[in-house]
Amino acid sequence: MIDGFKPKVAVVLGTGLGEFVAEVKTLKVVPYSELPDFPQTSVQGHAGNLLLGHVGPTPVAVMQGRAHYYENGKVDVMAGAIRALAAMGCETVLQTNAAGSLRMDMPPGSLMAISDHINFTGVNPLFGTVRGRFVDMIGAYDPELLKKLLAVAKDEDVPCHEGVYIWFSGPSFETPAEIRAARVLGADAVGMSTAPETILARHAGMKVVGLSLMTNYAAGLGGDTLGHEQTLAVASEASGRVCRVLRAFLERY
Repeated sequence: MIDGFKPKVAVVLGTGLGEFVAEVKTLKVVPYSELPDFPQTSVQGHAGNLLLGHVGPTPVAVMQGRAHYYENGKVDVMAGAIRALAAMGCETVLQTNAAGSLRMDMPPGSLMAISDHINFTGVNPLFGTVRGRFVDMIGAYDPELLKKLLAVAKDEDVPCHEGVYIWFSGPSFETPAEIRAARVLGADAVGMSTAPETILARHAGMKVVGLSLMTNYAAGLGGDTLGHEQTLAVASEASGRVCRVLRAFLERY
């Protein structure tokens, strides 16, 4: 796309976190609609652009939004984009998302570095794949990058928890009974994305590091009615802290 430009890190921006693009010294912006392997987004808070540029010294490819399984029922909807990023030279995928907290010590506005995930959907983006489909998912969220992310957050004086993310398909929010089950399984945060991209990235040979922003307590744990507007509002309020951590992580990558 740019002669001689090779990004090291692909950044996937989750719901309401598109403001991070202000931290990028952008060389080029390409709408997903002009990229044959990239998805078309339909969710508010996902602009649908690929930015190429730098954060500090690190060359990056930033996905301003993602597509979700619930939008069209295609579990591999992000496959083309992830594989294209790998082909561009990205060695790491830095994922972000908005999530629901399953822990009372992680109220809305809290950050959580992802140590592992649980796929609760029963589907996999590698369905139909033949070559290399038996992907080892031990250490899927790279342990060294996880340590670095937590250390950067501490240095930036931004509290950041560590925990397990569980993927539900959506688009309806989970029931209180499902959340009770998720807690028994060992989950700390719940969302409708991220796990399939991690599987695809590992299949493509890339490392993964993930950061969740808690935008609400999960169903049955708080008194609020759940809705996308709440997710966007909390993400907007907390975006400054998220951007600080992402910027510092990429500057020191």
